[in-house]
Amino acid sequence: PFYWGVGVATVALLGQVILGVMAMSIEDIDPGNQHVFYGVVIAVTFSFVYIYRLQFRKRPTLYYGLLLLFTMGLGIRGIMTFGGNF
Repeated sequence: PFYWGVGVATVALLGQVILGVMAMSIEDIDPGNQHVFYGVVIAVTFSFVYIYRLQFRKRPTLYYGLLLLFTMGLGIRGIMTFGGNF
C-alpha cells in the first residue's frame, strides 16, 4: 500500500505539471520566472531520486516521506510566486 500511495502522489504531481503546461500554452499565460524555477527544481529533484532509487529501498518510508514533503514545499512556494520575476 505504501508504494501505491507514492505512485498516486507522483502521478498526481506529473498530471498537474502537464495540465499547467497545457494551460500556459493554450491561454498564453506568463507564469513568471520564479514559478518556472520551482517547477524545474522539482523535476531535478525527481531526477536525483531516480538516480538514487536503490538507496531509497533501505528506508523507503523515511526517504519517500521526506521527498514528498520537500516537493510539496516547493510546489506551495511555486504557487505563491506565480507571476513573480527575479
